Amino acid sequence: MFNRNRCRRRLAAIASLSLVAGCSALSSGSSDDRRPIVVGTTSAPTTLDPAASWDNSWELFRNVYQTLLNYPNGATEPGPDAAEQCRFTDATTLAYRCAVREGLTFSNGHKLDARAVKYSFDRIKRMNVPGGPAGLLGSLDRVEVKGDREVVFHLDKPDATFPFVLATPAMSIVDPADYPATQVRRDGKVTGSGPYTLESYRDGKEARLSGNTRYKGYAHRRNDAVTIRYFQDSSAMVQALRGRKIDVTYRGLGASDVVALQEHSSDEDIQLVENSGIEISYLVFNPKDPWTGKAAVRKAVAQVVDRAAIAHNVYRDTVDPLYSMIPAGLTGHTTAFFDDFGEPSTAKARKILSRAGINRPVPLTLWYTTDRYGSETAPEFKELKRQLEDSGLFRVTLESRPWKSYVEGYQKGEYPVFGRGWFPDFPDPDNYIAPFVGEQNALGTPYPQPRITGVLLPSSRRESDRAKVVDAFEKAQQILVDDTRLLPLWQGKQFVAASEDISGGERALDPSTIMMMWELHRKTSW
Repeated sequence: MFNRNRCRRRLAAIASLSLVAGCSALSSGSSDDRRPIVVGTTSAPTTLDPAASWDNSWELFRNVYQTLLNYPNGATEPGPDAAEQCRFTDATTLAYRCAVREGLTFSNGHKLDARAVKYSFDRIKRMNVPGGPAGLLGSLDRVEVKGDREVVFHLDKPDATFPFVLATPAMSIVDPADYPATQVRRDGKVTGSGPYTLESYRDGKEARLSGNTRYKGYAHRRNDAVTIRYFQDSSAMVQALRGRKIDVTYRGLGASDVVALQEHSSDEDIQLVENSGIEISYLVFNPKDPWTGKAAVRKAVAQVVDRAAIAHNVYRDTVDPLYSMIPAGLTGHTTAFFDDFGEPSTAKARKILSRAGINRPVPLTLWYTTDRYGSETAPEFKELKRQLEDSGLFRVTLESRPWKSYVEGYQKGEYPVFGRGWFPDFPDPDNYIAPFVGEQNALGTPYPQPRITGVLLPSSRRESDRAKVVDAFEKAQQILVDDTRLLPLWQGKQFVAASEDISGGERALDPSTIMMMWELHRKTSW
């Protein structure tokens, strides 16, 4: 474990961010070493155009584009970035005003003003790209420009979460001269105003970033250049780290690699920084399937599944069992599924099925994707199959597809039960409930729940003090338990592995666990 009192040259830091920050060996400092810091990740962008992406492309966007609001280091609520200030102008949270910083320009020298902001938002809504971020702007009615620097967002319903939406990389501001109003930009280039410019990009292989000398915002860049290399799997990425071909790994470390680094990092001069994450994994039940359409079957599955065994046996305790859709650390988190179902019990599950007149093993087909959530996904579903079949109450078939066809399948309602993961758009409980309910939701599986969508969510969005929405989200989560349409499984942790001469890993993740590359730098002294 990390020793706060003795920072040594050969350092293996396995600690929470708050503990790691206490050691001077990982503190900030400038460096004369101009070599690019090379970051490895398994999370390659699907597009370079913000209007077309609601996925892990955001990790690149955060560093090359600018949003009106962002998260100053250590903050959990958005603060100004391209904006000088933003605020609701009425008590009903229907109008949100932002003043754009004076003198902003894009990396090509073109002016970034209120009109560019309006263009960027209008473009997202107008294009409404399938799989794009237009859904995040569901409460936005229109954008008004007042002069060069003032922009007002008029909402058609109260939405106190709107500032969080503005801070997502999906709301990146683009240059109207370079981004067509009705088409996705496809030339492989980026014109942004973020801390870095994109010097070159090889699709799915590498992105080369250099410091943007025109940048004006909250970020303090601690390096001159970053190269991001994209890997297909964790083991190849860790091998590159050990071989000094990359300096840092981020997103995609497999459980076995994390454990190996924990055991041997001090021998290899590698740091491993552990942080509480807000990624979740869960199962989705299709209500149109003859078996999973029955509440008793869903509840029996919930009664049998052993989350602790999955976390320990499959993920080797690099994740934590999760008993609500809202993860620990966020307002409104509960243990509602544990409170209702308790410890896994075959006897209780048999009674649930028997009361519904089901007295023979239930046939279930569980689907998972082969190339989205890491190398432990297949073993996780094998463990789920074992647990369910060992109860004697289920006969389980496992099926899988690559992500692209997997999405098409669940959107068509082809899967009785399927696995999904969720990285939040913004760190608010709303984003762990709203995307999954309603006739049209992120799962492609209609889930009409008028009590949540018509009462609880609208009431919570009228409250700008998010600490006061606990009751609404506790009630919403109890409804999810009663329906058992979604079954939370685990909450992930975030690990950053880095060579011993790299600092800033303990500061580099924003509240949505997106890496802020500008926090990384090389150490100058010990």
